[in-house]
Amino acid sequence: MNAQTDHTYDALVIGGGAAGLSAALIMGRSRLRTLVVDAGEPRNAPAAHMQGVLSRNGMSPADYLATGRRELAAYGVGVRDGRVTGAARDGDGFLVSLADGTRVRARRLVVTTGLVDELPEIDGVAERWGRDVLHCPYCHGWEVRDLPFGVIAHPAMPAHQALMVSRWSEDVTLFLHTAGEPSARDAALLDAAGVEVVAGEVAGLAVEDDRLTGVRLADGRFVPRAVVFVGARRLAARDGVLRELGAELRETPFGEFVAVDETGRTSVPGVWAAGNVTGPQEQVVDAVSRGYRAGVAISNELLLVDLEEEAARRPAG
Repeated sequence: MNAQTDHTYDALVIGGGAAGLSAALIMGRSRLRTLVVDAGEPRNAPAAHMQGVLSRNGMSPADYLATGRRELAAYGVGVRDGRVTGAARDGDGFLVSLADGTRVRARRLVVTTGLVDELPEIDGVAERWGRDVLHCPYCHGWEVRDLPFGVIAHPAMPAHQALMVSRWSEDVTLFLHTAGEPSARDAALLDAAGVEVVAGEVAGLAVEDDRLTGVRLADGRFVPRAVVFVGARRLAARDGVLRELGAELRETPFGEFVAVDETGRTSVPGVWAAGNVTGPQEQVVDAVSRGYRAGVAISNELLLVDLEEEAARRPAG
């Protein structure tokens, strides 16, 4: 593609993660001219391995996406590295602008741009994220089972993550940090799970020889830990294109996310969304499924549009 040149596709997928590649695969197999534009910012990039994906358990996220790209090539699906900077309605489709000046026309859009985990501003958390500072026990719990866990409480749900991870270790310490005291019910559950609760603000994480060794508190205390679980202080969906197009949003306990139906259809005619841009709990397997549904829905919709146009062109009788 050359800058300032228009290219027309049946479908444009914005975002090349699991959801986007899955949607593109189905649309390519449906003989739709499809392009994926990928900014290369997958949420799970810091993780060395992804888990819980049947037949791909333990595979690196980068290898998984590279395999998906190779599979798309067999169906004529194009994949372009780049960043979408804007999108607007263009007749019965859309005109999409890329950072390099390229413009792409598409009859339908699938937005799979994911989200950003905005981490607590605690020394060491961002640097160890995806290694021994973790978020999801279903993704990483087995690999760190039975180690001493620390959990830095989330202000909105101080006990939730500590209770969750107690299935993988009998040695769990909950650091309240800036969260309030757990409710009476949560305190009883934490006690039943054997979770120790430590009050006081966390100052940072201690690391030796590139290995997490513990949690430092602001009052000088040190608690040895081998793994720390922490939730993002904010989950920011990369939904700029969806907002620009006027998509309806919904409030969740984790912030605003685009509203979609069971196929990923947004409130904007012709626009679908899938993966973490629609919510924080879409794991790889969920994203693949949602992308698949969006691809099927678009294939069916465009088929009917084309057939209705052909029928209208034919003489009556």
